[in-house]
Amino acid sequence: MFTNVYFVRHAHSVYTPDELERPLSEKGLSDARKVTKLFKNEEIDIVVSSPYKRAIQTVKGTAQTINKEVEVVNNFKERTLTIVPAEDFTRAIKKVWEDENFAWEGGESNVAAQQRGVEALYHILEKYKGKNIVIGTHGNIMVLIMNFFSKQYDYTFWQNLDMPDNEKELIKVDRVWGTSANPCHKGDSLNLCN
Repeated sequence: MFTNVYFVRHAHSVYTPDELERPLSEKGLSDARKVTKLFKNEEIDIVVSSPYKRAIQTVKGTAQTINKEVEVVNNFKERTLTIVPAEDFTRAIKKVWEDENFAWEGGESNVAAQQRGVEALYHILEKYKGKNIVIGTHGNIMVLIMNFFSKQYDYTFWQNLDMPDNEKELIKVDRVWGTSANPCHKGDSLNLCN
């Protein structure tokens, strides 16, 4: 029995210092409608999301299509890099990928964030065994979860993402949307068997 997980990286958002309530931009809202269209014929059973508004907004249309509410799962939120603004974001994010146990002040190491995300995924896989699940989340935590199953999903893979992207075993990961000609989000299908 297969459980199909479609990770959807949130669409483009309007920057605000409030991480939790940061909304989608006009472009993001347009891309969220494309996400809804993409999943319209995929027989989605459940839609789960990070608690962040931009992630919920990205997958809300899919939930409405199947007449369900978005189930919020706190542990699909983005990884906390640091509690103080990073002077050089690129250097800060690269450092945590180079040393998976390293954490900036108040932040999560790759190991800690990955563990949180994978535990959340396993819980969802157990709860919705054999279902087709859409998970609205964030780029870094999404790639850390995928990295748990295969080390090919790493810092370089994360850098190249577009915005929107028990016998549990990763069978395959397929990009189902997004090209350089269509710089929308990539949904990644994680096929797992139970």
